[in-house]
Amino acid sequence: MANRLNLKELIPDSYQILIQLSQFVANCGIDKLQQELVKIRASQINGCAYCLHMHSKDALKYGEDPKRLYVLSAWREAKNWFSKEDQVILALTEEVTLIADHGLSDRTYEEAVALFGEEMTAKLIMAVININALNRVGVSLQMHPF
Repeated sequence: MANRLNLKELIPDSYQILIQLSQFVANCGIDKLQQELVKIRASQINGCAYCLHMHSKDALKYGEDPKRLYVLSAWREAKNWFSKEDQVILALTEEVTLIADHGLSDRTYEEAVALFGEEMTAKLIMAVININALNRVGVSLQMHPF
């Protein structure tokens, strides 16, 4: 099946805003591997094959252990493979991605602020918001990884 409409061609100014947010996130000080964990976990939840394909490849390129990617959707069962920081980032990613379920819990928010400070927590939340927006583009427009 072919992709649906092309946002970049139809509404380039709007599409460029998403790209600018992606560039901000890429350069805001979040560890590259942790950025990819956010992108992959949100993309798993949202069912975005395009983003899963892209960000899994990027994570491996940046040195991610493939074993961690194999178990990422079950990270709570494999906590010994993920640092405390990774675990808080993954919990934050899941709660912000599934915002309608129960919002961002006080516990996860407080753990993030305690570990990362307010500014980095804000940046992490923006990273989750960004990939969720891109997932919605990918899924809505049936973008395919190959």
